[in-house]
Amino acid sequence: MSRNIITGIDIGTQQVKVVVCQRAGENEKMPKIIGIGTAESKGLRNGYIIDQDEVKKSIKIAVAQAEKISKLKIRKAFVSVGGIGLGSIMSQGVTIVSRADLEITALDIKKAQEASQHEIPATYIQNRRIVHTIPLSYKIDGKIALGKPEGMKGSRLEVKTLYITCLEQHLNYMISTVEDAGIEVEDVMASSIAAGLVILSKQQKTAGCILANIGAETVSIVVFENNIPISLEVFDIGSTDITNDIALGLKVPLEEAEQIKIGTITGTSYPRRKLEEIINARLSDIFELIETHLRKIGRNGLLPAGIIITGGGSGINNIEEFAKNTLKLPSKIAMRDSPWAIAYGLCVFGFTAEGEDTIGTSSRIIVNTKNKFIEWIKQFLP
Repeated sequence: MSRNIITGIDIGTQQVKVVVCQRAGENEKMPKIIGIGTAESKGLRNGYIIDQDEVKKSIKIAVAQAEKISKLKIRKAFVSVGGIGLGSIMSQGVTIVSRADLEITALDIKKAQEASQHEIPATYIQNRRIVHTIPLSYKIDGKIALGKPEGMKGSRLEVKTLYITCLEQHLNYMISTVEDAGIEVEDVMASSIAAGLVILSKQQKTAGCILANIGAETVSIVVFENNIPISLEVFDIGSTDITNDIALGLKVPLEEAEQIKIGTITGTSYPRRKLEEIINARLSDIFELIETHLRKIGRNGLLPAGIIITGGGSGINNIEEFAKNTLKLPSKIAMRDSPWAIAYGLCVFGFTAEGEDTIGTSSRIIVNTKNKFIEWIKQFLP
């Protein structure tokens, strides 16, 4: 397939989505979508693959649809990784500058990053694979370095790094399942970061914001500041829990409970106050988890661009106001076509990974196709 074409595959708990994109033209900022495909996800639970054969069938169905629309044969793709096995940890590393004249080189930066990785607790990294490595800031002789440290002078170089990790077994299953479906995995990317490439503006990510994807079985959040991710977390709770609560509380079938949840059924036969109590109780659980995480990283009430809500759960009535009151932050529902944001974001990432800056940042993305995962190094410093 021509390198003017990139495919993104988003394997979600409810649906597998495939987007085929063509490289942006001279007067276009973003890649052009030329094909899409979707299929019901089977064989997954909380983002985990529990039946590879079922997932493979879903991938093949979605890919076939995208091939029919794009009139292209899909052989390679960028794939999202998500689920409750995804997480992040921050670490710091220090190295002594090697040159006699104290000029910092690329080798010194590499050594500092390696030292940072070695500081990750063994109890955390066991059974996990690093998916993204994101330098957050550098210090030279204890002072913040504004910009890239290479070429500057000093005797001691420190780096603070965010590592986004995934359970290794889950990642290996994901890659092998896609390849068993006949698609070569070019690279992987955390699903919430892929969505952020499409849903969030540079202004929002620079000022500071949180993107919350309320999915069927999980809620994933990624916090941005200075245009880079500074934290990522996935919670084992989702909008399906609200549907189940409504079904139990109102004694109605699940299908009807889902329609009530998103407001497509508005009959007077349901006690409105009780319905609100049921929904609000579960929303409280979700946003309390988010608030606790923001407190943990010292960002509660301190993100000027607020929270941007996406995913299937974003359609719940009054969720925007509920988030605003709970988190004490500006709140809004994502305006762009969020159901396809992850798959489309993978395509944006795919073109950027080849060296073309399609997202208006100074990203430098290193692709390690031999090991089938990416090490994303972003040299944009606060």
